[in-house]
Amino acid sequence: MSDTQPISPAPCAVQGVDVDAAETLATGDAARMGELMNASHASLRDDFEVSSEALDVMVECARATAGCHGARMTVAGFGGCAVALAKVLARTAGDAYRQATGNQPQVYVCTANDGAGIA
Repeated sequence: MSDTQPISPAPCAVQGVDVDAAETLATGDAARMGELMNASHASLRDDFEVSSEALDVMVECARATAGCHGARMTVAGFGGCAVALAKVLARTAGDAYRQATGNQPQVYVCTANDGAGIA
């Protein structure tokens, strides 16, 4: 980015996605949540330029897998991690990524829960 490049409206767009995501998670609408994840990845990649080719390939491999509602980069950019919302995905997406890049990804299967709380 140059000093003369106009500031992108992306921060406002991302904030809106966050609010929509919280509301969508509360309703359990996986398809809509996937759309929001996809939009978030596009913004991080295009507006903030914090993705990488490796992350973009992993996100595309996940999205191409049957049963994936959406995928995006997460944590730190520039080679961080990707997260996908799916019932079954890990082995297929990992295999597709290995075929596309020649690199073996570390794939972790996680289950959402209510998180931390006070008893």
